[in-house]
Amino acid sequence: MKARISALMLGAALVFGAGTGAFAQDKTAKIGVLSDQSGLYADIGGPGSVLAAQMAVEDSGLTKKGWKIDVLAGDHQNKPDIGVGVARQWIDVDKVDVIADVPTSSVALAVNNVVKEKNIIFLNSGAGTSDLSNAQCSPNTIHWTYDTYMLAHGTGSALTKAGGNTWFFLTADYAFGSALERDTTAAVTALGGKVLGSVRHPLNTSDFSSFLLQAQASKAKVIGLANAGGDTINAIKQASEFGIVKGGQKLAGLLMFITDVHSLGLNVAQGLNMTETFYWDLNDGTRAFSKRFQERMKNKNMPTMVNAGVYSSVLHYLKVLDAQGGNSHDGAKIVAAMKAMPTDDPLFGKGTIQPNGRKIHPAYLFEVKSPAESKGPWDYYKTVATIPADQAFTALDKSTCPLLKK
Repeated sequence: MKARISALMLGAALVFGAGTGAFAQDKTAKIGVLSDQSGLYADIGGPGSVLAAQMAVEDSGLTKKGWKIDVLAGDHQNKPDIGVGVARQWIDVDKVDVIADVPTSSVALAVNNVVKEKNIIFLNSGAGTSDLSNAQCSPNTIHWTYDTYMLAHGTGSALTKAGGNTWFFLTADYAFGSALERDTTAAVTALGGKVLGSVRHPLNTSDFSSFLLQAQASKAKVIGLANAGGDTINAIKQASEFGIVKGGQKLAGLLMFITDVHSLGLNVAQGLNMTETFYWDLNDGTRAFSKRFQERMKNKNMPTMVNAGVYSSVLHYLKVLDAQGGNSHDGAKIVAAMKAMPTDDPLFGKGTIQPNGRKIHPAYLFEVKSPAESKGPWDYYKTVATIPADQAFTALDKSTCPLLKK
C-alpha cells in the first residue's frame, strides 16, 4: 500500500520563493491540492485546481515579503482509501499545512476526519455534500464553493416552480449522489412536488440505457441527474439518443460545470438549467482572472467554479497568514481567524464564513444558450436568476453542525 501511495504522489513541490536565501520557519506554508487528476472529474478540478492554487500564491504577494509557499499536487483517483493515504503522507512526512479542493464527497468526508485529527486546514472546493458544514462539520474545515443544498434549492426549486412537479432521480451511488438526491427531494416536496422514484448507478458509468429506460417509464416531468462530471455528460448524451427530451420529459443537470457544457456542445446542452456560484463571464473581475487562467491551461479550458473556489479559498488563507505575520501551523486557530476576516476577491466578491465553516456568497441559476445565441467560444450561459448569499445555503438556525451548540 505504501508503494502504491508513493506512486500516486506527484511529489515535486512547485515552489514559489523570492531569491535563494533561507526563510524563517514561521514564514513557510505548504498547500496540497488533492484532486482527481486524470479521471472523470479531472476537468472539474484536476490540473486546473493546481493552477488556481499557484495563481493565488502569486497574486497574494507573500513571496515578495519573504515567504516560502509550496504547492503540491496529488491524485486521489476518487477513492477514499487513496485520498486518506495521500493526506497522511502529506501531513506526517511533507508537513503540509492545508489540503485544498478534494472533489468526490466520499473522499472529502474521509479527508475531513484526518485533517481534524492532525489539526491542519481543509479548504474544500470540489466536494458537494452539505454534511461538511452540517452533521460532519469540523473546526478545521471550510466548505467554500457550492454544496448540495445550494444545488437543490437553485435548480430543483426553480424547475418545480416552473411546473416540473414530478421527479425521478438518476443518482450516483456514493455520498455526493445520496446527499444531492436527499436535498433536492426536500426542496421539491416543500413546494408540493412529488418524487416518483430513483435508481442508483455506479460511479464512472459508461452505459446509462437501463437507468434511462426506468426514468422514461416513470413518466416524471423532470429527470434529476444527481451525478457529476463524466457521468452527467454520458447520461445527457444517451438521453438525447433515447429522445427523452423530445418525448416531453425535462433533464435537470443538478450539478453541471462549464467544462461539461463544452464537452456536450450547445446542440445537445441548449436549454439545460444549472446552478453555479461562478461563471467566467460574470463581470470584469471574473473575465480578467479567467483570461489569465485559460492562457496557462494546456487544454485552454476556462475555469470551473471548483477551480475558482480553490483560488479564492487559498487567497483568503494567505491573507490571514499575512495579517498575523507568520504561520502558527495550528489549523483550528487559523481557520478561526479565516472565519473572523470578511472574504473579498474578484471571483466571488464580498462574503463571509459562517461558524459552521460554510462560506457564503451569491449563487446563479443559468440556462445554456442555443448555438444561435452564443457569440463565441465559451459563451454558454445566460443568467436566469441570482440567489442572494443568505438564501443560497443552509440557514444557521437549520444547520446540524455540532460546533453551533458550543
